[in-house]
Amino acid sequence: MRPLTQDPHGSSAFSDRVLESAIGRQVRAFRHHKGLTVAQLSAEANLSPGMLSKIENGATSPSLTSLLSLSRALSVPMTALFRGFEEERAVCHVKAGDGAEAERAGTRAGHQYSLLGHLPSTSAGVVVEPYLITLSTEADVFPTFQHDGMEFLYMLAGVVDYRHGTKIFRLEPGDSLFFDADAPHGPEGLIDLPARYLSIICYPQ
Repeated sequence: MRPLTQDPHGSSAFSDRVLESAIGRQVRAFRHHKGLTVAQLSAEANLSPGMLSKIENGATSPSLTSLLSLSRALSVPMTALFRGFEEERAVCHVKAGDGAEAERAGTRAGHQYSLLGHLPSTSAGVVVEPYLITLSTEADVFPTFQHDGMEFLYMLAGVVDYRHGTKIFRLEPGDSLFFDADAPHGPEGLIDLPARYLSIICYPQ
């Protein structure tokens, strides 16, 4: 397993490098959009590859001259390099018990889906749907969900035998399951009810 490259407890978003990081992300995004390597862009902008890497990683404060050179090499207005810093990021806060009741394909009596949040769009280009699912009766077990994207389950209470493709996984409190949602999946055996788990679905926007 490769080591993680991000610190989930890092505080970089509140450091003095917020502006530099935002500029770096924009430069990298524009470079990728144009299909340029670091070496190619650094040559066009008359910067060293090392300096360009520092800028993209938010490790240095680029001069106005460097920003102007990058904007010309990328064929974008210089103000576009600040867009990530100025843009407001969406957030959704749902108090306990306030999740919207959701109807999903396969919803049955005794199976409750509460949508815990929704963002209209994300800069990452993905849609994320977090659900709190409660299974309170043994009626209408259905193992045949299929949809685009990836899904992550985290078991909170109860015990469920959960199908993914041809495999069955027994999920107990604290267990998780992360899978390609294009395969048939769903709770097949309700062992200990009521059962509650988080389901987080991600798919391209």
